[in-house]
Amino acid sequence: MDQIKLHELDNVAVLLSPRDQIPAGHKIALKDIAKGEKVIKYGNPIGIAAADIKAGEWVHSHNLKTALSGEKDYTYQPKPIHSAAPFAGSFMGYARPDGRVGIRNEIWVLPLVGCVNHTAQRIVQKAEKEVGAPVYTFPHPYGCSQLGEDHNRTRDLLCALARHPNAGGVLVLGLGCENNTMDAFKAQLGPVDEKRVKFLICQEQEDEEEAALSLIRALREELKNDKRTSQPVSKLVIGLKCGGSDGFSGITANPLLGAVSDGICAAGGTALLTEVPEMFGAEELLMARCRDEKVFQKTCNLINGFKKYYQDNHMPVYENPSPGNKAGGITTLEEKSLGCTQKGGLGAVEDVLPYATPVTQPGLNLVWGPGNDICAVTSLTAAGAQMILFTTGRGTPLGGPAPTLKVATNSSLAQRKSGWIDFNAGQLLSGTAMPDAAQALFSLVLDTASGKETKAEQNGYREIAIFKSGVTL
Repeated sequence: MDQIKLHELDNVAVLLSPRDQIPAGHKIALKDIAKGEKVIKYGNPIGIAAADIKAGEWVHSHNLKTALSGEKDYTYQPKPIHSAAPFAGSFMGYARPDGRVGIRNEIWVLPLVGCVNHTAQRIVQKAEKEVGAPVYTFPHPYGCSQLGEDHNRTRDLLCALARHPNAGGVLVLGLGCENNTMDAFKAQLGPVDEKRVKFLICQEQEDEEEAALSLIRALREELKNDKRTSQPVSKLVIGLKCGGSDGFSGITANPLLGAVSDGICAAGGTALLTEVPEMFGAEELLMARCRDEKVFQKTCNLINGFKKYYQDNHMPVYENPSPGNKAGGITTLEEKSLGCTQKGGLGAVEDVLPYATPVTQPGLNLVWGPGNDICAVTSLTAAGAQMILFTTGRGTPLGGPAPTLKVATNSSLAQRKSGWIDFNAGQLLSGTAMPDAAQALFSLVLDTASGKETKAEQNGYREIAIFKSGVTL
C-alpha cells in the first residue's frame, strides 16, 4: 500500500511513498473533484478546488485554495466526549509548597530588560563553573520602550517564569532605569519565598556580577536539600506543540500526542494546547468538546480575538502554512489546523487560559498564543507546562525553558536527525499499533519527568520569545 485514506468521507488520499513525481506526504484525488467543490481530508473540508481535478491527480497549491474568512458567530453544539483509559504510573519529581511539582530543579536568572541580557549570560557562565548547579538565563529584547498590553505581557510572562515549578531558585535581574521596574515587578509577582527568589538591580551594585554570584550561591545552598519523590500521573502538566509540520503530522505524531494527552488527562493530569491561528478551520471540533457553555464562550473569544488581531494589522487570517509545510504536503490552513489540533486528543476542553496565566484546571486547556514555535513554547511554559511534547516532520533543534521532547512524524527524519529527535512516530506507518506507540511515548514522558534529558537539553537549546503586537518607543 503506497497511499492512505484517512476517513471514509475523504475524496483525497495521502501518498506514503513518491509517485509520478508527487512527493510522499502529498495528496492525490480519489475521484473527480469539480472546481468550487470541497476537498475533504480527515472527514472535514480542507479548502475548495481552484480548478477541476481528475481522479489520481496531485492536489496541492496549484488547484486547492482556502475557504477561511474572518470572525464568525458560533453556536454551542456539544457532542459526546470521548472517555480514554487513564495511564498508570508515576515519576520522580520535586514537590513544591504550592502543590505543583517540578521535573527539574534549576536556577533561573531572569532579565527584567534586554539591556542586562549579556550581564545575565556572563553571570551564568561564571556560576556554572563555580556553583556546579544547573543555572540558565533566557535573554529577550523587551522590558523597556513598551506600552500598554505589550508591557503587561512582558511582565506577566516573566512573573510566570519566576513562579515555574521547574525553577528551584530564581534570580530576577534588573538594570534600574527600565519601564519594567523592580518594584512594579515585585508587586505583580506577589509574595515569594525569599530563600528561593532573589532580586538584584545592577545600577545599584559596584560589581553586579559578584553580587549576583553571591545570591546564586545562597540559592544553591537552598536547593541542596531538595529531593525527588514519587509523584502520580495527575501531577503531570504537558505542553503540546508542532513545528515544521509535514503531510504525515496529522497521521502519525499529532494523533500520537493526542492519545498520550487523553491518557494523562484521564488520570487527572493536564495537557495544554496553543497555536491559536492553527486552530482556524478546526475550531468548531474543539468547541463541540467544551465542557460547558462558559468554556465554549471563552473558546469563541479566543478564536475571534486572534482573527481580529490579524485583521487589525491588515493581514489575512489564512496566511499559513509556511513554505516548509507546503513542501511537506500541507496546502491550506484548514488542513494544517485539522492535523495540528489532533495533539489535543478527543477529551473535553476544560478551560481557556489568557497569555502567561498558570493553569489551575486539570484536563485539556487551550492557551492563548501564536503558531510561531518559540513564542508558542514560551507561552506553554508560562502556563505551567513542565515539559513540551513537540512534533515535527521537517526537523528543528529548538528548545524552551522547559524540557522540549521532539517527536518525528516520519522514520526518515528520525534517522537523519537523531541528534534532534527523541521519539519516532513514523513507526505508526510501518505496523506499530497506536496504543503500543502511545504507551512507549508515555514511558519516555515519565523518564523525562524523572530526570532523563531531552536531546534539546543535551544540546543546550533553551530560548524564550515574548509575544509583542504594539508600538516600540
